[in-house]
Amino acid sequence: MGGQPFSMVPLPADRSTEKPRRKGLTMMMDWGLPVNQQRDWLDLVAPYVDLAKFVVGTARLYEEDYLLEKIALYKAHDVHPFIGGQFLEYVYATQGLQGAQPYFQEAKRLGFDAIEVSDNCVPLEGNSRQTLIRMAVDCGLEVHGEVGSKSDDTSADTLIAQANECFEAGADVVLVEGAELLTDGEPNRFLIAALRDGLDVTKIIFELIGPWIPNTQLCDVYQLKKFYITEFGPDVNIANVMPDQVWETEALRAGLSVVGPTEIASAAE
Repeated sequence: MGGQPFSMVPLPADRSTEKPRRKGLTMMMDWGLPVNQQRDWLDLVAPYVDLAKFVVGTARLYEEDYLLEKIALYKAHDVHPFIGGQFLEYVYATQGLQGAQPYFQEAKRLGFDAIEVSDNCVPLEGNSRQTLIRMAVDCGLEVHGEVGSKSDDTSADTLIAQANECFEAGADVVLVEGAELLTDGEPNRFLIAALRDGLDVTKIIFELIGPWIPNTQLCDVYQLKKFYITEFGPDVNIANVMPDQVWETEALRAGLSVVGPTEIASAAE
């Protein structure tokens, strides 16, 4: 194979490039990619994708063989698939805690190695969050906790406390709901600074917002993503990247997109 073009342009030394990455994770959303499209995207972007989320309850809609093919394709490209938390919220709301273990066991049987535990739509009262996480871990699953609301503002102290609850129960990483991190089209600098000071950000994945949040503009997504990378550097963990935005997101991490370089060379005389 040939080398890379424009090799005279160095990429940031502080960007993790070899998978499996322990930081600088990119989580891609799968809203129902057909297998052929999934394969085409992964042939290009797999080096820059670490996690793929089967969003909401979409995993329920596939024929099993088709779902198994999608899971296997992600794993063949060293991308770790997991199920979004709103599916578990639906199970919890309609079947209670007794429905959680069969759900976890089915996820494991199908080949998922991780699930998300969230309370975007269905509140988790008392110690339900930790109970669900421990149940999933006992079933042999990794857990991606999620904290924050899509509709209400949550205080920094509450988000930090909820994140610590997730870690104490056995979650490997915690995602922070993107809707909490943008206010009137601008990054919530106070909240993000508090999270940085109160948590280990290498274990936090900052979500982007999307059209599922009312009044969201595409420029808001770019603004938030640009802020994360400017604030935390190219190895910040970012979630909710659409397949057609993975390539641009990596360019952004490298300073080759709208963030730009951090140092400007003196003009030649």
